[in-house]
Amino acid sequence: MKTMYPAIFHSENNGYWVEFPDLEGCFTQGDTMEETITMSEEALGLYLIALEESKQAFPNPSNPAKIKVESDDDFVSIIAVNINMYRRDRAVKKTLTIPRYLNDEATKRGCNFSQILQNALADELQMSRPN
Repeated sequence: MKTMYPAIFHSENNGYWVEFPDLEGCFTQGDTMEETITMSEEALGLYLIALEESKQAFPNPSNPAKIKVESDDDFVSIIAVNINMYRRDRAVKKTLTIPRYLNDEATKRGCNFSQILQNALADELQMSRPN
């Protein structure tokens, strides 16, 4: 699920810092534009997951064309993240039962049960697999 929010980029001291006007307290920074964009995606993803986990609704994103910047060096850009990638960072322990013959054969072949289950669930749910 891709989620997008406008971000204001500020140039400062040979680097950049970013704020999300719709997301109170969501800031980040970087030394290069590439690093700043990467950090912005991560900040947005983690912020949205925190909202989700605390059962808060996501604010509606502002229209980027209506966001005013403070100086000529500032600009607005859209940051998009797939928040599913941030959900996947958290592991959940599951207890399950499989037939003994499958367990014995898979163990003999050195199968990674967790990875096989993750792949099967991703296929069943038609979701992309984690990197």
